[in-house]
Parts: sequence; C-alpha cells; structure tokens
Amino acid sequence: MTQIALIDDDRNILTSVSIALESEGFDVTTYTDGASGLDGLTKSPPDLAVLDVKMPRLDGLELLRCLRRESDLPVIILTSKDDEIDELFGLRMGADDFITKPFSQRLLVERIRAVLRRTNAIRNDTERTTHTVLERGPLVMDTERHTTTWHGQPIVLTVTEFMILLSLAQRPGVVKSRNALMDAAYGDHVYVDDRTIDSHIKRLRKKFRQVDEHFDRIETLYGAGYRLKDE
Repeated sequence: MTQIALIDDDRNILTSVSIALESEGFDVTTYTDGASGLDGLTKSPPDLAVLDVKMPRLDGLELLRCLRRESDLPVIILTSKDDEIDELFGLRMGADDFITKPFSQRLLVERIRAVLRRTNAIRNDTERTTHTVLERGPLVMDTERHTTTWHGQPIVLTVTEFMILLSLAQRPGVVKSRNALMDAAYGDHVYVDDRTIDSHIKRLRKKFRQVDEHFDRIETLYGAGYRLKDE
C-alpha cells in the first residue's frame, strides 16, 4: 500500500485529508508540526509527503530544506493563496508540486497520483530512452536508478527536476516549450503555470553550478522555452 505522510498543524485538515486519501487506498501517517514530521520522514520514509508551509517548531520550507540535504522523497507543499513567495521558495528548494489553500481534496488526490506516476516511471520504466543510461557529454543520467552526474560528480535531483532534465537531454539543441516540459514532468491533465517550470529550471542550474560554477548548458530562449546546448 502506498504510504503518504501529511504534515500540518491544522488537525481539521489532517483528519479530512486522511479520510479522503484512505478512501482512495492510501496508507496515511500524520504529523502536527515540522520537527516531528522531519523525524518521522527520516526514520520511516513514506512514498510521498504533503506538508504545510506555516507550522510550529519547524516550518515547512525549513523542513524541506533539511530533507533535501539527503533525500529525493517526492514532496507536495501547501501554501496560503496570498503567499506566492512561499510557492517560489518551495519550488526552488526542491518541492515537486504545490497546492494553494483552500483546495479540493479531489485536486490533492490527483496531484499526488501525478507525482507518484512520475516517480514510478523513473524507477520502474525504461521505455523513455533506448538505453537505461543516457549520456550527453559530461552529463550522465541513469533512468533506472534515478541518478545524475556531471563530470562524474553526483547531482541529487527531485523527480520533477529529473524528468525536465531528461526531456531536454533526450534531444539536445531542440527547444522545448514550457508546455512540453510541463507534459514531460507532470503528465497530461495536470495544469501548472509557467513560473513553476521556470522555478524548476532555476533550481536545476543552481544544483549543477554547485559542482561546476561555469555550467551554462541549459539555455533560455525567451518566448520559446528551454534547450540543452549541444557540446
């Protein structure tokens, strides 16, 4: 059974969302603050975590920051509708998706399923490429193991970041529109806006520049999209 962790200080949300997810066949564990959530995620990692931004003891963004130091666990963050800055910070720190409060439980279920589909596709399905290992010069991506290296240095990517980079790397030099990257990362029937893809691209560049300060292979073509430069 798929394990979902819910981390929110609003017990009403924990109760209602737990019931909704359990009715869909998920096994749900809840935490009421960021510190206990981080401890639980570390000791018993679920398949996916849903966490609120504003929580006592340790807020959601700091929890995500701590988690991303050692884990690529899929994460969906919940933000208030007026806190756009939280959404951007969350995506830049490696969240796979975000949902704005108030939200419908059906939307949350569909977003969870979309992220899990992407995760399972990377871990279990090698049909996206002819070979399980994709090499583009110093860039090496193993689609079975969900690993990425640059000049031999490991780059830890979230599921969403991996899918976006894989889409670009499959056809170097070809411009991919934001819509094409949305489809590659999120699949059909899941809408995200342009700034979500832009935030993921910024996060990708930052991660590569941590091991190579001169990294410039991901190009922006204003009004068109992005491409991975040929060598």
